Amino acid sequence: MRPNDLGPFWLPFTQNRAFRHSPRMLSRAEGMYFYDESGRKILDACSGLWCVNAGHGRPGITAAIRDMAGRLDYAPTFQFGHPSAFTLARRIADLAPEGLEHVFFVNSGSEACDAALKIARAFFAKKGEESRVRLIGREKGYHGSTFAGISVGGLPNNKKNFGPLIGATEDQLPLPYDAKTMRFTRGEPQAGAEYADALEDIVARRGAETIAAVIVEPMAGSGGVFASPQGYLKRLRETCDRHGLLLIFDEVITAFGRLGAATAAERYGVVPDMITFAKGVTNGAVPMGGVIVSDRIYRTFMQGPELVIELFHGHTYSGHPLACAAAHATLDLYRDEDLFARARKMEPVLEAAVHDLKGAPFVSDIRNVGLAAGIDLEPDPAAPGRRGYDAMRRCFADENLVVRISGDTIALAPALIATEDDISRIVDGVRNALKRMN
Repeated sequence: MRPNDLGPFWLPFTQNRAFRHSPRMLSRAEGMYFYDESGRKILDACSGLWCVNAGHGRPGITAAIRDMAGRLDYAPTFQFGHPSAFTLARRIADLAPEGLEHVFFVNSGSEACDAALKIARAFFAKKGEESRVRLIGREKGYHGSTFAGISVGGLPNNKKNFGPLIGATEDQLPLPYDAKTMRFTRGEPQAGAEYADALEDIVARRGAETIAAVIVEPMAGSGGVFASPQGYLKRLRETCDRHGLLLIFDEVITAFGRLGAATAAERYGVVPDMITFAKGVTNGAVPMGGVIVSDRIYRTFMQGPELVIELFHGHTYSGHPLACAAAHATLDLYRDEDLFARARKMEPVLEAAVHDLKGAPFVSDIRNVGLAAGIDLEPDPAAPGRRGYDAMRRCFADENLVVRISGDTIALAPALIATEDDISRIVDGVRNALKRMN
C-alpha cells in the first residue's frame, strides 16, 4: 500500500520537507536487503539502525512473536510477572561479564540510558551519599534522546532548542581521538589511553563526593564510529574505582555481536557497573532495551522492609511478552549460527574494504572497529552536512544502498550475516556515489 499523504507522519531525525519531495520508502525486507514498493532490492549497509544484527525476516523470530501474541498479548510487570521475562533476564545476565547479574527491562536505548542514570543517582541516595549526583558524559557521546540522554550526551545539535537541561551534567570527557595523529586508524588506536586522565581533572575540580557516574560508549556509534584506544577503558575503570564512581557502558549499539563478542566489556576485558542494551537484543523486530546491573548495586536496593518498592521507575511495556519472545528467538540465532564469531571473522574484511576508500573524492578520514566503520567527508563550507546527505541520497537512488549518516560522516554497520560480496558491494556503492558528488 502506497501512501498518498506524507504530511501526518513527522519523521524523527529527518529533514521532513526534503523527504516529502523525494521519499525513500522501504516496503519489505529479507536477509541483507530491503525492497521498495516496486520490488527494487536495496542492500542494507547499516543493519537498519544498528539493530538488525542477524539479518531481516528471520522466520524463527517471526514465529516466536506470532506464538506469544496468541498466548499472552500483554502482561503487566508492575506487581506481576510472566515467565518469559525472567528466563530472558537470566540469559542476558549469563552473556554479561561476571558480577553483572540483574536486568531491568525498558523499551529502547534511550530509556535504557535514562534508567541507568537514575539507578546511579538512586544507588548513592540509598547509601546515604546524596551529594553524589553529577553524571559525566563524553564529547560526541549519544545516549538517546530523553532529557537525561541529551544532557550527558555530547552531540550539540541534540541539545540546542530544548532549553535548560538536567543539572549536574555539564562536565564531559574529551573524545579520545586526535585527527592530526589518528586519521585513517585501523581498529583501536594504539595511543590515546591518556585521554581517560581527564576524569581525574574533573574529580579534582568537582570532588569525588559530588559525582555519581561516568557513562561512555565503548565505540561512539552515532557520533561517527570512534573506537576506544587501547587501554582507555581500563584506565577509566581504575579511576572510577579509585574515587568510588560508577562506570556505565552504553552498549546499545555494541552489545550482541557488533564488536565480535556478546558485549564490548567482554572484548576489552573491562567490567563496568552497568551495561545498557537495546537494538540487537530483538534483532530490531520488537522494541526492547534494558540495563544489566551489578549485584553490588542491586543488593544495595534490596534493603529495608520487604513491602517497600525499591526503585520507583519503570514503563508500561517493560518486559513486554512479544519483545521477550523476539529476544529469546534472537539469542537462539546468535548461539546456533555462532554469529559473534562470524563478526570477528568478517572484521578484517570490512576493515580492508573501507580503508580502500582512502583517496576517494571528499574522504578525509576513515575509522573502523568490529563490523562498523565511519567515513568522514570534507564538509561544504557553505553548507555543512550537505555532502553527507547527498552521499546518503545517491547511495539509495543510484547504488541501491541504505547507509547511515551523521552530518558529513557516513556510517556502515552491516549485519553479522554479511558476506565478503556484500561488503564489497557496499564499499563499491559508496565509492561510486562519492564520484558523482560535488
